[in-house]
Amino acid sequence: MGVAATAIISATPAHAQEQPLIIARHLEINSLDPSRAFCDTCQIYLSSTYQGLVALGADNKSIEPQLAESWEVNDDQTVFTFMLSPDAVFSDGSPVEAKDVKWSFERLKNLKADASFMMSLVKSIETPDEKTVVVTMESPNSEFLGVLTAPYTGIVNSDVASEAGASAAEDAATADTAESWFQANSAGSGPYMLKSYAPDDELRFVRNEKFWGEKPAIAEIVIDETADAVSQAQALQSGAADIAMQIDPDTSKTIASPDLTLETVPSYNFIYVMFSPGAEGNKVPLTKEVRQALAYAIDYEGLIQFTVGGEGKPQASPIPNGFPGTADLPMPVEDLEKAKAMLAEAGLADGFELDAPVAQLNVYGVDLVLLMQKIQQDLARVNVKLNIQPVASAVWREQVAKPGAPFSARFYAPDYFGSAQYVQFFGMVPDSFWLTRASQGKEDLLNQKEAELLGKALAAPDAERETIYRDIALEMIDDRIIIPVVSPNLVLAHRNDVAGVRYSACCNLPLAELSRK
Repeated sequence: MGVAATAIISATPAHAQEQPLIIARHLEINSLDPSRAFCDTCQIYLSSTYQGLVALGADNKSIEPQLAESWEVNDDQTVFTFMLSPDAVFSDGSPVEAKDVKWSFERLKNLKADASFMMSLVKSIETPDEKTVVVTMESPNSEFLGVLTAPYTGIVNSDVASEAGASAAEDAATADTAESWFQANSAGSGPYMLKSYAPDDELRFVRNEKFWGEKPAIAEIVIDETADAVSQAQALQSGAADIAMQIDPDTSKTIASPDLTLETVPSYNFIYVMFSPGAEGNKVPLTKEVRQALAYAIDYEGLIQFTVGGEGKPQASPIPNGFPGTADLPMPVEDLEKAKAMLAEAGLADGFELDAPVAQLNVYGVDLVLLMQKIQQDLARVNVKLNIQPVASAVWREQVAKPGAPFSARFYAPDYFGSAQYVQFFGMVPDSFWLTRASQGKEDLLNQKEAELLGKALAAPDAERETIYRDIALEMIDDRIIIPVVSPNLVLAHRNDVAGVRYSACCNLPLAELSRK
């Protein structure tokens, strides 16, 4: 890695900003291609090297101008018109134009990767002139501006990317050949550019000297692969890292240094477990009643104590605490007697085996394999034998796609402030990520009521959305495909001479705001 020595070189105040700033975190990157990436570190990367039409404010709720200096929305939330800033340029100095927006959105949709659902309701994109973009939706989408704050909707320099083999055509999923190019190059208008990427080692940023906004203070930033909380804490204490991003609350309590700042804050992140009734490895039918029974067998409070030492909260539905529709939802409860009775009614009183492939990851301070071991103990109380199968994250991704994972655990962070993203990703609605993976084309898990309610929510005025999303959340709870088990608090840990560290719901950590005191 070779960064520790660089990190602790003494620097005069005048040169402090030119010293590389080192961030310790587990990379866990699936891609650096803006239309294929989908991970927490991806959010940090994309929001630093690319820009969207709009951005999420520091309050994690408001929408602010970015590449678009203004916009207009028609009354029924189906036509969005954006006026681009005349000053916006890409990192090569070329202007950001309407054609780049159209190309970027169409490529995101047509590549059909994880984040493509963000463009699923787009009907057409028109460019009446070089600085105007008109996006028309298939149906009302009151959250479209929120969607555009997600880093996955960043605008790519279409000329440069096309030369590298990128395609926005309808056959992009098979015709596009640019992913490897994006692993070594960025083509955005953001405050930073990609300098280099070594998988499972480091991700290195360099300041974009042609950035059209206020240039970031730090000239170079390195995210250094540091897989676990203890190693991150050690790197921070030794001076090998300036910021540690995944220190869990228990580990943070072992750190005592006048040179460090540690702050524990709530987050919108959460860990969940899920069922795939259509998975090939199922040994018994995972009906709704069976799923609900197993949900009652989980010791939620014990899990929060076991995983994060009590520094977290329970979460009712796949829509996180604090988002529209989550006020006063019934929290999950442990009820062993009810679990046993429901399994007996299903003819499974004697129990069964359940395979559980799980990625070997530590996220938000939670070790997913250890979490699964706690659930293994919980389910054993109702005669269910959980066969834990630790695998690499890339293997896990392939397995849940096909043939499916009967039972597993994963994590999620928001892409913007808005509840529709959770319904479109976790809900049993047409084309959702988890409907596809849970059903595997074998089980009819579609929840028509959820789909109808989502349509109503996207067409409703602000005052009515809370109630509609609450109804959707109740349906998702009843489905019991996705069961949140803990929303961990987040530890912000950094050396005292670093300023600007904050949690962002869209980007995790906005790099351009960092500086040295």
